[in-house]
Amino acid sequence: MNTNGFNPQKAEAFAEKMVGVLNQGALALMTSIGHRTRLFDTMAELPPATSHQIAEATGLDERYVREWLHALVVDQVIDYDPASNHYHLPPEHAATLTRQAGADNLALYTQYIGVMGSVEDKIVNCFVEGGGVPYADFHRFHEVMAEDSNVNIVEPLIEQLLPLVPGLGEKLQQGIAVLDVGCGRGRAITRLAQSFPNSRFIGIDFSQEAIAVAKANVNNLGLTNIQFEVQDAATLNASDRYDLIFTFDAIHDQAQPGRVLANIARALKPDGVYFMQDIAGSSHVHHNVEHPLAPFLYSISTMHCMTVSLAAGGEGLGTMWGKEKALELLAEAGFPTVQVEEPEHDPMNYYYICRL
Repeated sequence: MNTNGFNPQKAEAFAEKMVGVLNQGALALMTSIGHRTRLFDTMAELPPATSHQIAEATGLDERYVREWLHALVVDQVIDYDPASNHYHLPPEHAATLTRQAGADNLALYTQYIGVMGSVEDKIVNCFVEGGGVPYADFHRFHEVMAEDSNVNIVEPLIEQLLPLVPGLGEKLQQGIAVLDVGCGRGRAITRLAQSFPNSRFIGIDFSQEAIAVAKANVNNLGLTNIQFEVQDAATLNASDRYDLIFTFDAIHDQAQPGRVLANIARALKPDGVYFMQDIAGSSHVHHNVEHPLAPFLYSISTMHCMTVSLAAGGEGLGTMWGKEKALELLAEAGFPTVQVEEPEHDPMNYYYICRL
């Protein structure tokens, strides 16, 4: 190690930062557990209670609940009164830790830490050998992504997102053809099919697991104006067929994003609209230094979005491909007119309204 010009104060400050990384990384796993077990949701409704009372209210094992509580007490997430042995989740903390918080529930996103950590050994091997880790190796990914999509896309879809395109709601009421590319478990397009029975909906995704869940859900709902197909978006070959095409957080994962966007442009009717939601950020790393979630997003890119593309022999565009690259690829695909929207409810994403 070269110690020329070594600054001990800077070294000490960075060591303190790394201690924080260790603690906060561990806390992310505890927060994910609190979300998955609904401990936060339950504690938000309880008065100060003992670990036994909390365990009873949640139906969970008390010893595990108690140790989990202690991890969050020492990080001052949960209040503790040693005199009464009571634990309490302050309402100010519940505001970003419970399902009732909707899109503000940051505990939801901590699940990605465990999902990504499950493939760490394989990612390390990719650093050495190249290549990537395929979707099939990510357990719970579609489950977590569906929950994420539900609060950011599905719930605000009708009231907040469709109005970004004036007159779109009226067209859906009248009846148009709609395609969702990379639909996952299909919650967004299913919501549209329920709300607009005169329109016809198709969702495609190359994950057989996700499409199976989507089909089962549609069958349970008894919907007849929607169908799902297992298909790689790179093989989409429709022409002038759809009035409206959606992609929700899907393009940057593609092996061949340029080809997928060109396929979408070809499949769209001349007066149609392509509605693309993707991560907000710049294509230039130095412009993302102040981005509040940049470390998280670049890490997600390394551990998932980039690697699944590379696993398919793709470009490895990555989560933080950015607005500049997105506009470049959209123009190359044949979209001369692109409007970028930044709705208040979702600071993590841009919404690109694209026309031929």
